[in-house]
Amino acid sequence: MATDGIDGFLVETRNYGATAAFWKSLGFENVLETDHGSGHWSHPAGGPYVFIVEQHERELATQPVLKVADAGAFAPDRAPEFAQQFTPTHWGVQQALVRDPDGRIVALESPLRDGNDTTKSNEGMEGHHHG
Repeated sequence: MATDGIDGFLVETRNYGATAAFWKSLGFENVLETDHGSGHWSHPAGGPYVFIVEQHERELATQPVLKVADAGAFAPDRAPEFAQQFTPTHWGVQQALVRDPDGRIVALESPLRDGNDTTKSNEGMEGHHHG
């Protein structure tokens, strides 16, 4: 099994308010505000969500987030280079980070299985997650 397609996009910014206003002007609606410089935005017509994250430590990134139905059954035709194996997150999914042939990060997210620890740290992955 590979993926179920693009679920959303992570968009890093230096100014959450300005970036949120930009996406709002394009028809997106805020469905979750974290109160720490990030939020989940969806379009009423459907399609991928946009998760905006304010960060100031490094070059800004934009990355696709692909949906995986079952992390344990993830087996694409060509094995990707993992920057991070599937790891439980504090926002309730398992996330893996893979690199495309040019080194760009692509996030893969799968539902948590019962019994997984959602408090596990993602040290060093700041900005490569949402929630």
